[in-house]
Amino acid sequence: QVQLVETGGGLVQPGGSLSLTCVALRSIVGVVMAWYRQVPGKQRELVARITRSGQTDYLDSVQGRFTIDRDNARRASYLQMNNLRIEDTAVYYCNAEFDSGSSAGAWGQGTQVTVSE
Repeated sequence: QVQLVETGGGLVQPGGSLSLTCVALRSIVGVVMAWYRQVPGKQRELVARITRSGQTDYLDSVQGRFTIDRDNARRASYLQMNNLRIEDTAVYYCNAEFDSGSSAGAWGQGTQVTVSE
């Protein structure tokens, strides 16, 4: 498995922005990188993913506001979050996945994103 560390969360006002970073402890060249989020009492949900070739997919509610990217040389993936909404509040996690969707990574501690007045 690929060990992953998420950073960049924080407290922002609605309409604000945050940039999350996920650093892997080994090469991510051969895997899909994805960002998930989880709120208390709800299941973890896929927010965005980026394939080895750069194809991206987004949760409908974040489409147009969030952008996922990757930098294989830095063994990192990024989630730029703009125009944040209160409902975006969650713990955000990244993971590495095979093309099939099967996990190739180990969940990290996540990073808390809180959007509040």
